[in-house]
Amino acid sequence: MSYYSVLGLEKEPFSTSPDPLFFYHSPDHHAALKRLEIAIRLRRGLSLILGDVGTGKTTLSRTLLGAFKDEDNFIFHMILDPGFKSEYQFLASLVKMFGITTEFKSTLDFKEGLERYLFQKGVEENKTIVLLIDEGQKITSENLEVLRMLLNFETNEFKLLQLVIMAQVELLPRVKRVRNFMDRVALKYTINPLDEQETKELINFRLKQAGYKGENALFTDGAVRFIHEFTQGYPRKVAMLCHDCLETVVMKGLEAVDIDIVNGHIGEEVQV
Repeated sequence: MSYYSVLGLEKEPFSTSPDPLFFYHSPDHHAALKRLEIAIRLRRGLSLILGDVGTGKTTLSRTLLGAFKDEDNFIFHMILDPGFKSEYQFLASLVKMFGITTEFKSTLDFKEGLERYLFQKGVEENKTIVLLIDEGQKITSENLEVLRMLLNFETNEFKLLQLVIMAQVELLPRVKRVRNFMDRVALKYTINPLDEQETKELINFRLKQAGYKGENALFTDGAVRFIHEFTQGYPRKVAMLCHDCLETVVMKGLEAVDIDIVNGHIGEEVQV
């Protein structure tokens, strides 16, 4: 029997998969999500969301997609790994992703095809095209220039491409070196790790989403404090540590995660 059913849970509460059902709306994450929605709906162009590894950027992107899932006038495309080695490879990928057919296959043909596509969808059909790029720190300087070029396509009222880049903070200095790129940033937001209270709320939220209805807390306040201190409030680290602690509770037939259980797992990670 899986450990979560033993604890009265219906689902895995601390998976590290980017499931929007378990997206905890901390003040930072909620603000980022709502500001992204506004920027996209107003067709303002480039949005840049920054954050360290494990701060929840990928889950945020999946939640953003869900916010538009019933609206036919928004067309989303997602790139999970933008580590294309050349301009040609990147452009070819975009053309294929957008379903564009070109007579020839040079970089110039690809650019012209993209421009025609964006004008057709954005102006003639009044659609909003959104390109969401995860792991944006992998984008080469050459391909940042490609994105800058795409952002040049606009009407008098709005940008034809809505570009959302989720990236680690290391991307920022590279973006600043690309001429006129930062000028096109309509939204720049940095997601920070959670504080102790937010960490507690994240844990309780995930347990509730997983179906926990028990009256007693599965994590003591002391355990939450230790979890926050060790993970520094990074949601992915919090989820991984909580999962391990709950496994111990089941294996030992205990009622809740306490300081000793957390300490035991922290000690194991430090030794590794």
